[in-house]
Amino acid sequence: MVSLKGRSFLTLKDFTPEEITYLLDLAAELKEKKKKGIPVDDFRGKNVALIFEKTSTRTRCSFEVAAHDLGMGCTYLDPSGSQIGKKESIADTARVLGSMFEGIEYRGFEQSIVEELDKYANVPVWNGLTNEYHPTQMLADLLTIREHFGDLKGRKLTYMGDARYNMGNSLMIACAKMGMHFTACTNKEYFPDEALVKQCEEYASQTGATIRLTEDVEEGTKDVDVIYTDVWVSMGEPDEVWAKRIEKLSPYQVNKAVMENAGEGAVFMHCLPAYHDLKTKVGQEVYEKFGLSELEVTDEVFESEQSIVFAEAENRMHTIKAVMAATIQ
Repeated sequence: MVSLKGRSFLTLKDFTPEEITYLLDLAAELKEKKKKGIPVDDFRGKNVALIFEKTSTRTRCSFEVAAHDLGMGCTYLDPSGSQIGKKESIADTARVLGSMFEGIEYRGFEQSIVEELDKYANVPVWNGLTNEYHPTQMLADLLTIREHFGDLKGRKLTYMGDARYNMGNSLMIACAKMGMHFTACTNKEYFPDEALVKQCEEYASQTGATIRLTEDVEEGTKDVDVIYTDVWVSMGEPDEVWAKRIEKLSPYQVNKAVMENAGEGAVFMHCLPAYHDLKTKVGQEVYEKFGLSELEVTDEVFESEQSIVFAEAENRMHTIKAVMAATIQ
């Protein structure tokens, strides 16, 4: 019997395949109950704190709706609403919040911050995104893939784009843990960290997964189940990096040719937001400067029947609900 009571959720590296499967099964159960209108508000009287040093639509809404569904109160602390790391140390913040709340979510910068919160809080701490890892997104992705295909083991996932940070890192870990075949298909300058690759290869040796890094788009996307991408420039990075990223990553845009190479059974996934048209401020600015109306994915693919990005986005809430329900004492 798997029990995660009192555990924090900082990276999937800390969890076994069995524990990850437990969270996915719980999320599926909670999702079904929500669809049927069955209440799951077993946590009345509990409260959680949501620290957002980086703002978000999906992560904030997922945590808030999940908390309300579970019967809990939640307090949102935006970049101006918390003194964490500025007037108050991370350790002191953790001890204060840990005395008032039953759980703490953190979305922001270095992984070391969420780890320090966990060290001092004495309540579960959940990683809503750091520069290095995005574990709640991984649960949503795994649940979505499992819903679509019926299973995970042996599935082939190719990530295109900058694979050095939270999404590339976390997808590689998730695939290795769950027996899936992971490919990073990108310019070699954007391959994931070598030490993490070796660690994931160790996980893979236990689960039957494989890890592959390639610059060859045709080879890297041939006959795979999932084509995954993310924005080329992450939140908090300077605008000056756009020119180089566009130059290096444009060959790795997800377009009709990539999806056809993957096969008619392949699906497209993206953690969102996506720059697939000119309906965003950033999209307009990039178009005015570089003349590109689509970046990491074309609008044709994004809006196609192969795209399951909105089912994936919805599953953020169900899987985050599972994490909170499983870990709060």
